[in-house]
Amino acid sequence: MSNYDPEVEESVDSETDQEVEEPPMYRVMLLNDDYTTMEFVVEVLVYVFQKSLEEATRIMLNVHRSGVGICGIYPYEVAETKVNTVETLARENGFPLKCIMERE
Repeated sequence: MSNYDPEVEESVDSETDQEVEEPPMYRVMLLNDDYTTMEFVVEVLVYVFQKSLEEATRIMLNVHRSGVGICGIYPYEVAETKVNTVETLARENGFPLKCIMERE
């Protein structure tokens, strides 16, 4: 026999005492060097960071003139993946391009 009793009502308490915090965000930046071509930097910005050609060119010029350019702001895992992707592409193409991340 079953212990099911349609007269008994059950409730679930879904109250939570903890607030959920947003994950920390990280700036991903390219660093200037004397060997990586401007064209390659633009290609990386379009391919890895999904920038438009105009925005990629603006960031590339900022890297060239200021020594550093911000590519985007992402959660840790996404930022880490983008840094690794940029450096892998650079090595495969014979460039010493450096990509770093820092916490916001």
